[in-house]
Amino acid sequence: MNKQLYYEDIVPGSDIPPCIKTPDKMQLVKWAGASGDYNPIHYDKDYAMEHNLPGVIVHGQLAACYLGQMITDWIGEKGQLKKLAVTYRGMNTPGEPITCTGVVVNKQIDKEGNLVSLKIWAENLNGEKTLTGTAVVVLPVRE
Repeated sequence: MNKQLYYEDIVPGSDIPPCIKTPDKMQLVKWAGASGDYNPIHYDKDYAMEHNLPGVIVHGQLAACYLGQMITDWIGEKGQLKKLAVTYRGMNTPGEPITCTGVVVNKQIDKEGNLVSLKIWAENLNGEKTLTGTAVVVLPVRE
């Protein structure tokens, strides 16, 4: 379990600790079953290559979930992921690491709570951003 993060701990411009995942083909099979996304580009190398891909690619939604995990691990149990939005920019391949990271953009207190805005992204092995996005979290204050 990660340490609880508090609103007072946040400084705009600070980095979010990275989350590195290396999905294998079995994880893609499990994700397909859970999500219902059985597109052959995620399990059939020949089919993927016939469609101008380098081979089997990781589901974009799975990589987006890694971004969500990075955030929820960082904010701790008392934090809340309020909003997550991503744009798919590239491909990840099974067996290669996906590095998820981000930066704190802003913080403000309003009727919804102690809000922290984030800029987030995932990178492939070559350092290319394959997903970019934003998120908003609500953090507790120290009592």
